[in-house]
Amino acid sequence: MCRFVLHLGSEITLSSLVTEPSNSLIHQSFDNQERSEPLNGDGFGIAWYVPQIGEEPALFRSVSPAWSDHNLGHLARVTRSRCILAHVRAATPGLPVHQLNCHPFSWGRYAFMHNGTVGGFLQIRRRILERLSDEAFQLIAGSTDSEHVFALFVDHHRRLEGQDPLERMAQALAAAIAEVEEIRREAGVDEPSLLNLAVADGRRAVVSRFASGDPELANSLYVHSGQRYVCEDRQCKMIDAGKGRGTVIVSSERLSEDDGWQRVKVNDLVTISEDLEVNFRPL
Repeated sequence: MCRFVLHLGSEITLSSLVTEPSNSLIHQSFDNQERSEPLNGDGFGIAWYVPQIGEEPALFRSVSPAWSDHNLGHLARVTRSRCILAHVRAATPGLPVHQLNCHPFSWGRYAFMHNGTVGGFLQIRRRILERLSDEAFQLIAGSTDSEHVFALFVDHHRRLEGQDPLERMAQALAAAIAEVEEIRREAGVDEPSLLNLAVADGRRAVVSRFASGDPELANSLYVHSGQRYVCEDRQCKMIDAGKGRGTVIVSSERLSEDDGWQRVKVNDLVTISEDLEVNFRPL
């Protein structure tokens, strides 16, 4: 079912999320705390932004388990960014382990990742593809349900021209979730969808926590905001932030034991604005 973390705010190293915290993303890849299955070893990926060079995210993805990839450790130690998306994968049964299936995925300035599953995906995959524009269809390089949801997001985003950028992202993500559920119901699929989705453009982000069936099945999701995030001797925490140095972290699991982690309600959408204002809305 995967684990992910998104950071937006003060510039930090990738290692501050991936390797340094006591419950870092690498730790979650072999011993996550909030799933019955502890392993997420079917690959990993990181997207990060360097606005001085360009608006599109850099991507590093691999099929090797995150805990055994030495290149990841070296890269994470020296790479810094204000906007980071990182993901460790537990492949949906029936879908192959391949680099093309590793998250995050990207389209222009947008990066996207998913924790969960589309209910009955193999039964409704063709129905999803039939609804896509040529541009969105051609974006799909792998075989994951996640990338198909991202393609739906792309089409909805393209139709919402002229809106505030954050609102456009939020409406497009909500519309993609609604369309997946519509297709699932039309096909008579009873298997529920679990759609913790995250999308960012380097300046702002939107994240969902969604379960179409029993809310108790929803994957965990937390938000920590309003302060500066620091890591020292593997102890990571939020400290008081100076002006313009705030931070927002959205994570499948708490990265640290400090106060401030807020559990996202099931079927809520989290929006993070360019000035790091966090808002919640029902889906």
